[in-house]
Amino acid sequence: MPGDVANATTYDFPVRFQKVEGLTTNRVLGKDPTAFEPLLAAAEELAGQGVRAVSGDCGFLALHQRKLAARLEIPVFLSSLLQIPFISGILRPDRKVGIITADSRSLDETLLKAVGVEPGDNLVIRGMEDQESFSKAVIEEVGILDSKGIEREAVLVAKKMIKEEPKVGALLLECSCLPPYGRAIQEAVDLPIFDYVTMINYVHSALVKKRFEGHM
Repeated sequence: MPGDVANATTYDFPVRFQKVEGLTTNRVLGKDPTAFEPLLAAAEELAGQGVRAVSGDCGFLALHQRKLAARLEIPVFLSSLLQIPFISGILRPDRKVGIITADSRSLDETLLKAVGVEPGDNLVIRGMEDQESFSKAVIEEVGILDSKGIEREAVLVAKKMIKEEPKVGALLLECSCLPPYGRAIQEAVDLPIFDYVTMINYVHSALVKKRFEGHM
C-alpha cells in the first residue's frame, strides 16, 4: 500500500529495495539468529549500489541492528524501535510511549535492549496478532491484504490502548505495514504518531541537506 515501507511512492526521494533471501515473517518474529547472514548479504548489495544508508522492513530486525551497523560503512537503522528513546525524551516524565506492534508476544526485553531501551513502566505495548485481517496478511502471509480491514483494526487497538492507558503521550507503530494507517489512528486518538516512515524521512534529512532560500 502507499505509505508502506516497501512502496517506493511512499518517499519524496529515490530508494532502492533488496530482497533478503529466505527471510520470512515467522523467522523474524522468532528471532532466528541465522537470518543475519542473508540480511548482511542484502545490505552489502545495496551498499555496493551506492545507497547512503540502509533501513529495514520489520521492526523486529532490531535484533541485528548493532551487528549489521558494525559491518557496514554507511548508517544502518533497521528498526522503527530505534525511535523509542527520542519519543520518550520529548514527552513529560509522567507520560508513556505507546507501541502498536505486529506481535506483542515477540516484542520482548531482548529486542528492546537491542535498540538501547530498558523495559519499564513508561512503555505500553499492544499487538495486532489477534486482529484477523492483519494477522492473515502480515503474519500468516496468506490471502489478500484487506487495507480497510487493517485500518479498522489498527484504530481499534489504538483507541483501546488509550482508554486503558490514558497517560500514553505518543504512539509508535512498530510494523512497517502500519504507516498507511497513521492518519486514521491520529484522527482517532489525537496524539503524535511515529513509524518507520518518520524515521526514514528523518535520517534522509540528515543525509541529504538542502540549501535554504528566503527573505530576511
